[in-house]
Amino acid sequence: MRKRWLLLAVMGQCLPTRADETMVMDHQHHDSGDMPADDTKPKAHQHPATPAPEPHQHTPAPEHQHTVAPEPEQHPHTEAPAPEQHQHTTHAAEPHNHTAASSRAPKDARDPNAYADGYDFGPGIAHSHKEEPQLAALLVDRLEGLGNGPHSLMTYDWQAWYGKTNDRTVVRAEGNIDAGQFTEARNELLWGHALTPYWDSQLGVRYDTGAGPERGWFTFGLQGITPYWLYIEATAYIGEQGRAAFRFESEYDVLITQRLILQPRIEANIYSQRDIGRGISQGLSDFESGLRLRYEIRREFAPYIGVEWSTAPTINSLSDSRTDTTRWVAGVHFWF
Repeated sequence: MRKRWLLLAVMGQCLPTRADETMVMDHQHHDSGDMPADDTKPKAHQHPATPAPEPHQHTPAPEHQHTVAPEPEQHPHTEAPAPEQHQHTTHAAEPHNHTAASSRAPKDARDPNAYADGYDFGPGIAHSHKEEPQLAALLVDRLEGLGNGPHSLMTYDWQAWYGKTNDRTVVRAEGNIDAGQFTEARNELLWGHALTPYWDSQLGVRYDTGAGPERGWFTFGLQGITPYWLYIEATAYIGEQGRAAFRFESEYDVLITQRLILQPRIEANIYSQRDIGRGISQGLSDFESGLRLRYEIRREFAPYIGVEWSTAPTINSLSDSRTDTTRWVAGVHFWF
């Protein structure tokens, strides 16, 4: 059986196929040329003509569409920046026209210096104080009577100034009056110079009178208002015989209403040496703290009541004994 299959396979390879016979016959008829056109020639002519239009129609169509398509995209893209640059240049010219127009004042504009009374902003300075008038003020912070039963006395604390805004002469005084006599009196004559709108530097002299020997001091310090309206006086003193001292005072106004005001106050005096004649001890010599409630009938005039606690060395005592005192106070606060 296997031999028969092999024999058939060999015979199939050796024998010419029908398709081969057909190709040989077509070739012979084509070479002879004497045979009229039959059905095979139109078929052979139509077969090459059919694929010819297909490459012609397929090839130009994509190339034409692909080539023409980018041109409309590039054309608007190229022309688009031109209007933008032209508009931008026109817009930049507007400030020039605005400056030129603003430099010309209207015909009916008033003279800016008509009400300046000769003042103007000169070169190099923002404002001139050369023609500023001299002013003066008096502030009586405390004028009160103190009592703790059988003993009472009068206390004063005031300051006045005269001059201009930046530089002025300042006079400060504080002390006690007992039975018509000055028992303690601190008098200061100072030159005040404005460092900032809220702070002044002060330089001058101090002279103590009253009970005991009189003392003179060289004075320098600061006076002003901190943020949140805390009033401060901080002054250092250099006296004779190597004495030195420092004084600190602070006040704060608590507005209960626009006219009713509560004022806490503290004052401290520190000395480098003991002075028995004036009742001064070394270190923290005396300290006062008080609370006063005033009613401003006018801004310039206000009566008040309060309480004050103080500690001080015992007068004419050789020891370091101290006396603490609590007293009720009543007085007036005014300025003009």
